[in-house]
Amino acid sequence: MDFEFIKELKFDEKGLIPAIAQDAVSGEVLMCAYMNEESIKKTLETGLATYFSRSRQELWTKGETSGHTQSVVQMRIDCDADAIVLLVRQKGAACHTNNRSCFYRKIEDGVPVRDTAVPKFGKNVLKQEYATILDRVKNPVEGSYTNFLFEKGLDKMLKKVGEEASEVIIAAKNREPDEVKYETADLLFHLAVVLAEQGITWDDIFGEIESRRN
Repeated sequence: MDFEFIKELKFDEKGLIPAIAQDAVSGEVLMCAYMNEESIKKTLETGLATYFSRSRQELWTKGETSGHTQSVVQMRIDCDADAIVLLVRQKGAACHTNNRSCFYRKIEDGVPVRDTAVPKFGKNVLKQEYATILDRVKNPVEGSYTNFLFEKGLDKMLKKVGEEASEVIIAAKNREPDEVKYETADLLFHLAVVLAEQGITWDDIFGEIESRRN
């Protein structure tokens, strides 16, 4: 494996560089730690996020004792090469407090308080759902509706898209906002199933939308 890029990194006087772990699907910021040259190499070699503990002065692989591992999808560096972002698939909680993210507190009136709001990730919710669909295809689950659709094939999937689109139309004509939201969610799920069957991702769709903004 080529580690030539490490020469570009700007480590501090202790040979460390800050590393932020971010959920590869939702974009949620999970934690911040430090890495050195050795931990960077081990992360890329094993595919598991490995950091350097400033308190223990040793390498530590995330989840080696808790089981809450971080599988690294991609490593990115910023424009100044003085910070790293790890796009990861987080298993369990990222924080030692057993919270999903270490950043579970917000500042209100100068005081840190626990944020109980459900994170809203916009289009990333669709990408999370899409990732779950792909996982069902790869790892079938007994009784899974997604697996049922894939077993029945494309015609069944397309029929469901048509049915759900009709439900959205009916709900909108009846001016029932709650029903519109419910049926739209159903429609988007079945569209995601068709996209997965066709090998098309939501990023492909978002890219097409962006191309039309000119």
